[in-house]
Amino acid sequence: MKVKGKNWVKAEDVARLAGVSRSAVSRTFTPGASVAEKTRAKVMHAAEQLGYQVNIIARTMNTGSSNFIGIITAGFDNPFRSKLLSPLVNQLAVHGFMPLLMNADDPDQLAPSLKQLLSYHVAGVIITSGAPPLLLAEEYLERKIPVTLINRHADLAGCDRVASDNQQGMQLMVDYCRQKGWSNIGFIGEDLSNFSTSERYSALTSLTPDLSVSARFITGGGYAAGRAASIELSHCQALLCATDMLALGAMDGLRSLGSETPLPAVIGFDDIPQADWDPYNLTTVQQDTEGLAQQAVDLLVTRIARFDLPSRHRAVPVKLIVRNSA
Repeated sequence: MKVKGKNWVKAEDVARLAGVSRSAVSRTFTPGASVAEKTRAKVMHAAEQLGYQVNIIARTMNTGSSNFIGIITAGFDNPFRSKLLSPLVNQLAVHGFMPLLMNADDPDQLAPSLKQLLSYHVAGVIITSGAPPLLLAEEYLERKIPVTLINRHADLAGCDRVASDNQQGMQLMVDYCRQKGWSNIGFIGEDLSNFSTSERYSALTSLTPDLSVSARFITGGGYAAGRAASIELSHCQALLCATDMLALGAMDGLRSLGSETPLPAVIGFDDIPQADWDPYNLTTVQQDTEGLAQQAVDLLVTRIARFDLPSRHRAVPVKLIVRNSA
């Protein structure tokens, strides 16, 4: 059933067909709003019959807020961040929110991106690892816009954090090395200003007082950096890498040395899709992207409802996936 002569079905049309008030229709389509199940069912049935869609722009103008959530990330070509985006979008949809994705790769675009998100009256913001300086998070928090960080660190009022359990991940790596009898360990990471590298290296050093650990840190990280660092550390028995991309580069770097001398085992951290490819079969610590997304969205949704909550941090468990590289 459609309303004849109309390009857009209005909430009033749904209310009339459902036999409820206009406000009941509004509450039905507002995430978290209270509405009786019987009323909700009548509204949803009428909306389906009429082909009704919420006018997000009109709601934003009326209420001063929207159901848009800004997702700010950098490095769209990074397989782990790409893997994380899908469950983030799914979790936001479960809660009735729509993502607005912003690329923070270009520093010159940070200010325009900030203004663009603000112009949409976003209800909250998620900032992922590798994204821009935390000054951007402070800009949103000053406007009482909730912020959740994924695999980042900040001690900011109104800001929540969710991260993989890096201590557990490095413990799994170290236990595996001990099991294999490897005592000469190499570590390859990004610059120590990188949150994940810093946490993982700190955990490693605290866990290995009796082992020999050599480390290389490369600004920017990535495949090429892992390849170069692996050649410098080829004397080690095992190379523990802060990311899978570093690990894949390390494996190819070691292969370039030939097979005349024993080459170190390689362990990564992430479990990106490429880790399971036949040329690599990478042993790695698997980050739970579904868990990260679920926890991040839950933190954001609860803070949208109550901005003055104390800052919270949640650690998401990881697990070791053993393949052929170690």
